[in-house]
Amino acid sequence: MSEDKGFYSIIEYAVDGPETQTALVEAFAAIQDRWVRFYPGYVSARFHASVDGTRVVNVVSWASEADYRHFEETSDTAGRLAAIQAALDGLPGEVESLASANPRYRVVRETGPGPRTAD
Repeated sequence: MSEDKGFYSIIEYAVDGPETQTALVEAFAAIQDRWVRFYPGYVSARFHASVDGTRVVNVVSWASEADYRHFEETSDTAGRLAAIQAALDGLPGEVESLASANPRYRVVRETGPGPRTAD
């Protein structure tokens, strides 16, 4: 694993089915495109959809915590939050945010491929 482990915002939503799940992913990808992706240090937003259609996990990756903090300090937070609320209001079904009050994470350990170790 590289020394620069990045910084992440991880947000999870419960949804009432596959239609809402798909609509949530599309709406939030559009929000990333309009409000976030041009900030320095933004790496990507990955949307993970549960196979049973009941969850979406959004992992937003930043090059560093400093880049994320700069985004927080200089972005139009009120506008972005209004866009998020409008997106949620426009979904075809029910959505519940399961995110913590502070959904920010650092990678502290990673394991990768390798040979099997003895017990």
